[in-house]
Amino acid sequence: MMKIFLTGGTGMVGRNIIALATEQGHEVYAPSRSELNLASIADIKAYLEEITPDVVIHCAGLVGGIQANIAAPYDFCFENLQMGTNIVHASHLAGVSKLINLGSSCMYPRFAENPLREEMVLQGELEPTNEGYAIAKVATARLADYVSQQYGVEYKTYIPCNLYGYWDKFDPNKSHMIPAVIRKLDDAVKAGTEVVDIWGDGTARREFMFAEDLADFILFSLTKFEQVPRYINVGIGSDYSINEYYQAVANVVGYTGRFEHDVSKPAGMKQKLVDINKQTQLGWSPKTSLEMGIEKTHAFYLNEVL
Repeated sequence: MMKIFLTGGTGMVGRNIIALATEQGHEVYAPSRSELNLASIADIKAYLEEITPDVVIHCAGLVGGIQANIAAPYDFCFENLQMGTNIVHASHLAGVSKLINLGSSCMYPRFAENPLREEMVLQGELEPTNEGYAIAKVATARLADYVSQQYGVEYKTYIPCNLYGYWDKFDPNKSHMIPAVIRKLDDAVKAGTEVVDIWGDGTARREFMFAEDLADFILFSLTKFEQVPRYINVGIGSDYSINEYYQAVANVVGYTGRFEHDVSKPAGMKQKLVDINKQTQLGWSPKTSLEMGIEKTHAFYLNEVL
């Protein structure tokens, strides 16, 4: 059993980690925003010194899709940078020896060759549509790396592919693609809508993993933490086009109408597929297929959100 301090406990990844870690018998401390101010290094340090965790897992962050990132680049950069650097520094000051910083595949250069290898971080310019968020993620990852080099701790950054699943956000203006499409097509079925629009031409490719699988990897990795490299991708190793995701969701929710492409809207990077060789070498692979994940997420939406 491990004592885990987790930020972002009310978010999708955090809630999946709490559920799985509790099931496995770990002790999880995940204070809410009202209980712990992540804008205060002193408050974080005091909390960590009180509970003395075996590991810190940093999942908190301001997250959103293309629309949200374009609308508020300052917020996405500042808030994520502040939280990330505060957690790393406070953990160091409190004497915490192990930390997992959750990164993002948007840390990779926009023109990087796919699949994206961990060594590619900072090897080119970032995707403009979410540059602020990406800069904050890169800076936090580097800070974790530097403190590890300088002080001999094990602070590592896990870079997951796109995620979806239980406790996701289903607001079309704020959510990522799969939950947004589930909401959009479920609404279309109920309203009898015959035509649904897709941003861009639908050929951009994305890799999506069920969030419970990421939680499973994180807890698995704690059993062999010394073997985990400083940066490690976590993904499924394959991707699909946006058109294919829309069709996969349509099959699950029962949408039989047609799709039209709005090429005036931004579609983001053409492809984001992470290289999972290091993950595979550790001996872990995801358990949830795309169809199964969409079915579980749709059921969660119907039962818990509506």
